[in-house]
Amino acid sequence: MASDLLSQILDTVSQADGPILSNNAFPTVDFTTIKSALDRLGSREMIIYEQIDREEASLTLEAQEIAAQGSHEAKVFEAVRQAVDGLKIADLPGIVGKESAKVGQGKAFKEGWIKKDRDLLKATTSSIHDASQAQLRTIQQTKTHPDSKVLLDLRKRKLITIQKVITFEIKKGPKFSTEFVKEETDLTADMLATGAWKTVKLKPYNFNAMGAPTMSGALHPLNKVRHEFRQIFFEMGFEEMPTNRYVETGFWNFDALFVPQQHPARDLQDTFYIADPPVADKPRADPVEKTEKLADGSNPSHETQNHPQQEYEKYWNNVKEVHEKGKYGSIGYRYPFKEEESLKLVLRTHTTAVSTYMLYKLAANPRPARYFSIDRVFRNETVDATHLAEFHQVEGVIADFGLALGGLIGFMEVFFAKMGIHGLRFKPAYNPYTEPSLEIFGYHAGLKKWVEIGNSGMFRPEMLEPMGLPKDMRVYGWGLSLERPTMIKYGVSNIRELLGHKVDLNFVESNPAVRLEKD
Repeated sequence: MASDLLSQILDTVSQADGPILSNNAFPTVDFTTIKSALDRLGSREMIIYEQIDREEASLTLEAQEIAAQGSHEAKVFEAVRQAVDGLKIADLPGIVGKESAKVGQGKAFKEGWIKKDRDLLKATTSSIHDASQAQLRTIQQTKTHPDSKVLLDLRKRKLITIQKVITFEIKKGPKFSTEFVKEETDLTADMLATGAWKTVKLKPYNFNAMGAPTMSGALHPLNKVRHEFRQIFFEMGFEEMPTNRYVETGFWNFDALFVPQQHPARDLQDTFYIADPPVADKPRADPVEKTEKLADGSNPSHETQNHPQQEYEKYWNNVKEVHEKGKYGSIGYRYPFKEEESLKLVLRTHTTAVSTYMLYKLAANPRPARYFSIDRVFRNETVDATHLAEFHQVEGVIADFGLALGGLIGFMEVFFAKMGIHGLRFKPAYNPYTEPSLEIFGYHAGLKKWVEIGNSGMFRPEMLEPMGLPKDMRVYGWGLSLERPTMIKYGVSNIRELLGHKVDLNFVESNPAVRLEKD
């Protein structure tokens, strides 16, 4: 009973001349029970206690035998010493046992206690000091040894085990008493009716106690960083693209971006292909949603009868021709364009497939535009601390007339400055659908080195002109992952702890808000 333990603790402390140790006074009481009782008494200042953590050594069965009868080497020495004319090596196991003969003989030689004379063992001294037995007896009595090297050696020999022991030092408190009076936590109607409230002891309020945590939802760190990116894009006048299509055709994911059909990115080891259905239709307009007309008679759907009809078949033929023979000033790739390869269904490998579709729709009414997207993409990657088979891509696109590379570099500096990243460096790179292409590097103060933070470039004419965009319209494109800045901000070193089944829910619930421009 808990009340009996409380009384036992108070009586034991009262009878002791000084502090007592819980493991000596109450050896059979488990940690949780004794801790609960001490907390209860301590909250009333009846006792004062301190937790003491220490490591104790315990003897194994073999070690207990050595402590009682002597070590293997001591047994071998004693057997050899008693054989005055020497002991045959073959007779030793029959006297001390096979295990002692096997282990003890070598150690006895090492200590110089015995020597070999032909097939006989002879003692070289009349007495020895059995250090192993003495060490184990010390540990048996004190649960430890003053020499840490001895403990380490005995542990390697599997003669002792080390375990953590928690005990409490208990002494009288300022309001110590041997009588524990139950405190009432509530003033009830019965107490008021009977007058018992005059004599009961009410538990005082602890206004410094922490309140119970309120259960509530929590945003994942990726969502918090995603929100910051969206705010940056909106501040800079961007429109968010619809990214609800995880499955794309090879046409929108690769061909429309001027990625050749023999490109390594289209191999099975890099891209997830859909088995059922394996192929899709050729590019066509999105179906018109059936919605009720508004009061003024207009249709609220994005696809209305007034929307210019895109010439999808012409676009398909333009893309095919620019790959096979070249067009718009390009010599193309000069290979036979395979329709079945273009219509294969894949899990999109980048959100640039969405950007391509939006730019194609823009060609119906060419005008300056700014688009962005933040969503999930899929690649057949080997999962490790920095790679997953699915991750999030942040992408931005700017379309306007007369754009130049210098403008892209300047815009990147402004964009990343809003995240607190300054002093960018740019490195020329290759990308099938951008030319020129630039890798973006920023200095990571924590790692003390330059790290790649994004990729950018200007979309090629072979990608834009087949859509029907004007020759003098230029398009900037850039992208980066959402996971990398999130890992840096929250100090996560393994991406699997950020996304997937290994995510700690406590981390999700307790992580702070993020401001990309702040440290």
